Amino acid sequence: MEQCIGAAVAPSRLARLPSPHSEPARRSRRKTAILLAVLFASAWVPLGTAAPGAARQPVIKIVTQIQRADYEGDRTALKRLYDELTPFTKDNELASRVRYWRGFALWRRAINGFNDSVDSKEQEQDLTQALDEFNQSAALDPGFVDAKIGAGSCLGYLMYLNQKNPVRIQELVAQVVPVLKQAQAASPDNPRLLWVLGPSRWNTPPERGGGQDKAMEGYQKGLEAVRKQKGTVSDPLEPSWGEPELLMNLAWSNLNRTTPDLNAAEQYARSALELVPYWHYVRDILLPQIRDAKAKHN
Repeated sequence: MEQCIGAAVAPSRLARLPSPHSEPARRSRRKTAILLAVLFASAWVPLGTAAPGAARQPVIKIVTQIQRADYEGDRTALKRLYDELTPFTKDNELASRVRYWRGFALWRRAINGFNDSVDSKEQEQDLTQALDEFNQSAALDPGFVDAKIGAGSCLGYLMYLNQKNPVRIQELVAQVVPVLKQAQAASPDNPRLLWVLGPSRWNTPPERGGGQDKAMEGYQKGLEAVRKQKGTVSDPLEPSWGEPELLMNLAWSNLNRTTPDLNAAEQYARSALELVPYWHYVRDILLPQIRDAKAKHN
């Protein structure tokens, strides 16, 4: 009988087993019940509720698509992907970064619109919505400098679109100055900040601290910074873009400076394409402009 496991208990051992009504047995049952309750609670997820972190991978996938659509100049995809991020704005863990990438999608949609002669009203609407997303991102995470950088750029483009409206310009200036000052104070060497500040410096007279050389110095400084930081950002939801954009702006600047350096312009453009071979603007617009300029020069 002792060898028939589960069939019976040897009489010699029967006396050692506690009665099911004894105090030791009751304590054993209570411990078992508590243990089962703890295990059940730790594994149980209410129906319709995602486990913590479950949204991260879907968001990363959409963000990757946003960045590619930006380089490809796919404005339709940028709007669709902006909408696809909507459900994730309620995720407390990810909300700030989700808002940032929603802003990024519409920001780049507006910028790409300059290459496609899009109606300025549509661009203004995209930039206004993007600005709201960046502001919400910064409100959720006040230390998130890149959200302020995006907001500052949107305000700058809105100023460009409203350059014939002095009242509106003053309203926008009152917003952009403190935002960019905060970003500069918090992260003066941020490569994306230096990229955003470049056009303003380019159009500011040298006697006021700007000029073409000043803008290009900023791009070079940003390029050095972003290359030093390469590989240090492990989270795909944290902004790390900048190297291709800075190379592109150096190409454009060398093409359009008072004394063009067309060889440098082409070299920078090709370096940008080595990083992003499918970049529509550089491949299909900027590089042909540089080649045309070289052909005329020769």
